[in-house]
Amino acid sequence: MKLLRKILVPIVPIYYLVTWLRNRFYDWGIFKSKSYNQAIICVGNLSTGGTGKSPMIEFLIERLKNSYQIATLSRGYKRETDGFRLANDSDNAKTLGDEPFQFYNKYHNEIQVSVDSNRQRGIENLMGLSKKPDVILLDDAFQHRKVSAGFNILLTTYHELYTDDWVLPTGNLREPKQGAKRAQIIVVTKCPEEISTSEKEQIISKLKPETFQQVFFSSIGYSDLVFSENESRSLMDLESFTLITGIANANPLVAYLKNKGLEFEHLNFPDHHVFTDSDINKLEEKGLLLTTEKDFMRLKTFQSLNANLFYLPIKAVVHEEEVFNTSILNYVNTEV
Repeated sequence: MKLLRKILVPIVPIYYLVTWLRNRFYDWGIFKSKSYNQAIICVGNLSTGGTGKSPMIEFLIERLKNSYQIATLSRGYKRETDGFRLANDSDNAKTLGDEPFQFYNKYHNEIQVSVDSNRQRGIENLMGLSKKPDVILLDDAFQHRKVSAGFNILLTTYHELYTDDWVLPTGNLREPKQGAKRAQIIVVTKCPEEISTSEKEQIISKLKPETFQQVFFSSIGYSDLVFSENESRSLMDLESFTLITGIANANPLVAYLKNKGLEFEHLNFPDHHVFTDSDINKLEEKGLLLTTEKDFMRLKTFQSLNANLFYLPIKAVVHEEEVFNTSILNYVNTEV
């Protein structure tokens, strides 16, 4: 794969030019972007994935749900339905997509969860509900320029800053680095918990934020417990298991479990992998299974796995959390 990416270097200037022009056309008003009289927070990235968008969406839900009516709007990647869909108790990962179903599974009594690949249509449907949301959280919509969100949070990972990357197909950037200027907040995710102030300052100097932008840092917080459909156990009670991941970057999770001294086999699948009958037959032979919360949303539909299937929840731990929360609330309170 790395060799193929090197071979494709001549295509990089073409991709760069096309995406740069597309953004300029939106900036110049040639392509139309729609704004709304509504609090809309977009969480996204410049890269192709794995920056921690779902934990950040859940972080925002936790901070806002007790004071405001919240709705999430996602594309619903790899779902088997079309158009706008407001989640209900009949839904699953196939009808919503794994990440929206994760939101619904966790918060269905507290927020509205919706999917629509057409973000304008999705927002208009949410605004037309009898129980209209105060705040709409757009999941992975930074490149969806047809909607002009009132507040943009851009995520980039500690180990793969967008400033060190190239655009596709040689790198992982969906658009040139200049696109970062659309964000009000930049969050460097998946940082070591012990990251020093001097290292943060070095990273900020590499990012070169605009004067109106704030830069924050976050780490991954892992639960001490793992969960199945019917029970919970201490993570450290798992003596031997098979780790199943279908996420963009499983390295932080694998490193965390190894640092805990746990023994496991790792089966690594592509991001948003659709598990086949052949996959399930192999997993049935493995005994105790541990997976991510996102993968659990797809795997739990296979009844044969449920007795042995557990997931490990994670959360975003934002450094200088109070300052971050204040920035979010200042925006929301001006719009609601």
